Amino acid sequence: MAIPKHIKRKRRNRKIRSKIKELKAFRLSVHRTPKHIYAQIISPDNNTIIAAASTLQSEIKKSVKNGKTGNVAAAKIVGKTIAQKAKKAKIEKVAFDRSGFLFHGRVKALAEAARENGLEF
Repeated sequence: MAIPKHIKRKRRNRKIRSKIKELKAFRLSVHRTPKHIYAQIISPDNNTIIAAASTLQSEIKKSVKNGKTGNVAAAKIVGKTIAQKAKKAKIEKVAFDRSGFLFHGRVKALAEAARENGLEF
């Protein structure tokens, strides 16, 4: 019997989070759904959200082509936005938490856009 996809993702997620906890670094957490993508920078001390960006925000929705928020172009805009917000909060180094999602497509586009705009992983 094959292991369901959501169980595999949860397993990967657990491994990633445990490693990031050991590092005690700020965490760039990414979550994706078929329609939207979300990114948050979370403090290692008390797990508070320092900066957040998603395709639900009006300024990002406006800049997305044709109003489509579930694609690579939208993920790049979210990556750029989260990097800018991190710089304002004086955060330059983060650990990338992909929440168990495979590193390709929208997750990869968000990560590369964040790197291009000054975040270090």
